[in-house]
Amino acid sequence: MPAAERQPIMLAKPPFDRLVIGVDEAGRGPLAGPVVAAACVLGPDAPAGLDDSKKLSAKKRGVLEPQIQASCLWALGVVEADEIDRINIFAATMLAMTRAVGALVAEWGAKPHEVLIDGNMTPAGRHPDWRWNARAIVGGDGLEPCISAASILAKEHRDRVMRAHAAVHPHYGWERNAGYGTAEHMEALRVHGPTPLHRRSFAPVSQLALI
Repeated sequence: MPAAERQPIMLAKPPFDRLVIGVDEAGRGPLAGPVVAAACVLGPDAPAGLDDSKKLSAKKRGVLEPQIQASCLWALGVVEADEIDRINIFAATMLAMTRAVGALVAEWGAKPHEVLIDGNMTPAGRHPDWRWNARAIVGGDGLEPCISAASILAKEHRDRVMRAHAAVHPHYGWERNAGYGTAEHMEALRVHGPTPLHRRSFAPVSQLALI
């Protein structure tokens, strides 16, 4: 994966009056690949039909992603598997969110009024670089359109990353399972062992690595 894709990514800068950032992540549960967080501020021409990415078809997400990118202010934060293993997946998720919001704020040059985060916890007090007013919303990816947009961006980016990795490591079915521990993936782990993209701190990987 090119080094540039491992850094927070920023596109678009519409004229916003108020910075309310939605944040969501993709990839906490898989056995392989990065965890990706997206931060998004909806623009006045943001697309209709935003929802939790898990409730949308791949086709619908593929339509919405470029529309969000073109009309909204957004950034990504990525934490790779080796860093996940060093700091644990919870800390990596907090770091990915911090990187995403930090990249967006640095590009915009203004402090957000509020950061809305899907789930029941925020990085406030959990990552030393988090310095913004934040509110956690359980089910926020289906309730707050700015979080929905972030959910779509994070999932689409991560799925692309895993499809690219699948071309290099074809045995694990990542183009279908995105690194989650499906039966196909687990069987490939047993036969071929873990790759550098696998999270060796995750029990199913670490146990098989010892066999």
